[in-house]
Amino acid sequence: MDSEQIAHFLSVSEHGNFTRAAKELFISQPALSRSIQRLEEELGQPLFERKPRSIELTDAGETFLGRATRIMALVQESKAEICDDGQRGRIRVAAIPTIAPYFLPELLRRFSTQRPLATLAVYESTTDELIKKLQVGDLDIGIMALPINPRDLEVEELFDEELCLVLPTKHPLADQPAITPDLLEPHPFVLLDEAHCLSDNVKSYCRRNSTHPVAVERVNQLAMIQELVSLGQGISMIPAMARRLDLAENRVYRTIETPTPKRTVVAAWNPYRYDSRLMKGFRETLNEYASEFM
Repeated sequence: MDSEQIAHFLSVSEHGNFTRAAKELFISQPALSRSIQRLEEELGQPLFERKPRSIELTDAGETFLGRATRIMALVQESKAEICDDGQRGRIRVAAIPTIAPYFLPELLRRFSTQRPLATLAVYESTTDELIKKLQVGDLDIGIMALPINPRDLEVEELFDEELCLVLPTKHPLADQPAITPDLLEPHPFVLLDEAHCLSDNVKSYCRRNSTHPVAVERVNQLAMIQELVSLGQGISMIPAMARRLDLAENRVYRTIETPTPKRTVVAAWNPYRYDSRLMKGFRETLNEYASEFM
């Protein structure tokens, strides 16, 4: 058994089809079939169940898939460690949607300027999805907001950020001298979907201050929240980084006082994976940028 056979197995598993896998691997389909057959003979078990229009993993194939994935990850990490000059390589960077478009662009531009030979792959998803991908090694670093479950992950706090109250320009609270949590009680809220941690931040703040917002709308993007607020569908709380880029004149932002709602932005990574010089350099740039950001 060699790494080439394992790579062939993983490609067939991913595509569920020998033809597509062979095309991706730049080999002929008969050659790929022979490679898989030799692997099955060596293991003494069929790895795939061949069907007329598709193939599926057998129980033995499912078991081998987990081992094969880890083996190839170790091979790739070994290559990266041997070739690690701190300048070349790929970093898979991820962030949640309420951070990614506001924080990542300048960070990535800065790092690319410092290390032009490095490749950056960017991924955006919810906190739960990022944590899963960090744990299994599909991502190198994730930028998200507390609270998170840090099991098997190293978590570093970057900065605290205000959650600003966003209102239509003619809303009764728009000209209020000071806005306190109790004034929010009678007003309906527009919130992100439950999958987004920002909604948890908002609801936790309201619960701590004996305020119970009624969500009249649930959406998936901050930009939609801002537009619904402008249309008078409710009020909301928006991270300060999103407020910076909002040039609309039909909504206003106010600070909620005593206490001011905030969220803590953090970076997370898997400490059990090889920590390359390039990755350390990225975290240094991240910390420098975060210290200036707010």
